[in-house]
Amino acid sequence: MPSLTARRALHALALLSALLAVPAAARPFTDAAGRIVEVPDRVARVLAAGPPASVLLYTLAPGRMAGWVSAPSPEARAYLAPETRDLPAYGRLTGRGGTANVEAVLASRPDLIVDVGSTGPTYASLADRVQAQTGIAYVLLDGAFGRTGETYRQLGALIGEEAAAGRLAEAADGMVADIAQRLASVPLEKRPKVYYGRGPKGLETGLSGSINTEILEAAGARNAAAEAGPGNLATVSPEQVLAWNPDVILTIDPAVRQAFLADPLWSGLKAVRAGRVYTAPALPFGWFDAPPGVNRLIGLRWLAGLLHPDLFAQPAAGAVRDFYRLFYHVDLSEAQLTALLGGTGEGPR
Repeated sequence: MPSLTARRALHALALLSALLAVPAAARPFTDAAGRIVEVPDRVARVLAAGPPASVLLYTLAPGRMAGWVSAPSPEARAYLAPETRDLPAYGRLTGRGGTANVEAVLASRPDLIVDVGSTGPTYASLADRVQAQTGIAYVLLDGAFGRTGETYRQLGALIGEEAAAGRLAEAADGMVADIAQRLASVPLEKRPKVYYGRGPKGLETGLSGSINTEILEAAGARNAAAEAGPGNLATVSPEQVLAWNPDVILTIDPAVRQAFLADPLWSGLKAVRAGRVYTAPALPFGWFDAPPGVNRLIGLRWLAGLLHPDLFAQPAAGAVRDFYRLFYHVDLSEAQLTALLGGTGEGPR
């Protein structure tokens, strides 16, 4: 067996060879940041730079995934296509807590790196730097919720999955349009004020314009924290939450929901008095946030029905089954469906 030093040298040589390999035929692509990227004509393996891109890629082309940004939890695995459950985890290139490095990227042997989300200068600079270091095409796609269909079609064209991308884009656009049409007759003053409580104490929230609360308005709600002005995530005080006095509280952590319901501090809130404190489902990906990706489509349907039950006579269960079959490539059992909807605070409606 070669010595440790020899193995390291061989590994470094392999990485260098990957960098210097003769590139395949390529075509120019202008990404959402305005960068012109030479993308291979044939893309067999794709590496997602962060969680939203990972979800997008999984829904469209699970067979082309180089791996996961982070390994799925044991609970999430049951809600994923079997062939993807044991893919390697390589870390994230982008966002807070980036853990991937050039060596990990090269070891995954991708033909293309894709990021989905913000397309600002910081992310464009990161893409340029990683592309220069690895020699692998790195494309930025717009992660705005309202452009989900367009983003699907762009990724489909990039990796040769146009037909599948068209189906998902049509379904996504149809879901959003249907919900918008149902809510069109509800005036702003009749829409419930919703507080989204993140963090261990529920005191982190998304301000007006935050990507983390992007679907609140689309679901027929008013963001309680919008009164604090525009911004992204922010930590707020209990006094601010009490002053906002939301009609509904939404969280992604069951422990935070229990804290709102049990702590006397919150007992005077309208949402608590009415029992309207809900936990968004989170398997295999969060329905409302975490990550702020295409996984929010089913969360939009769930939340709109929760806030406006008179406009959504059909239970959410049917829409959930259809969504998981088309987007997540799994057929839900009754037990799985109950687990998803039964722990939200509203029951498996």
